Amino acid sequence: MKTGRVYTETTIYAAPREFVAEAPYQLIIVTLDEDGSRTTGRVMGEPVRIDDLVEVAEQRSGVPYFRRVDSGLG
Repeated sequence: MKTGRVYTETTIYAAPREFVAEAPYQLIIVTLDEDGSRTTGRVMGEPVRIDDLVEVAEQRSGVPYFRRVDSGLG
């Protein structure tokens, strides 16, 4: 499972025509743990913030969908 840290994020409210039904949705850029490269993806579930640990939950049409990893801290 690919994991990484959120480098930056934004919430899309005015989406392109093909994604209007999904708005608002969060886009993120993630710095991947495996090699330090960055990739863009969407967020599933609860919103994430910069520096949150995330993992790839699934891929849709080649787009990675990330979810926050619970750190287990209190």
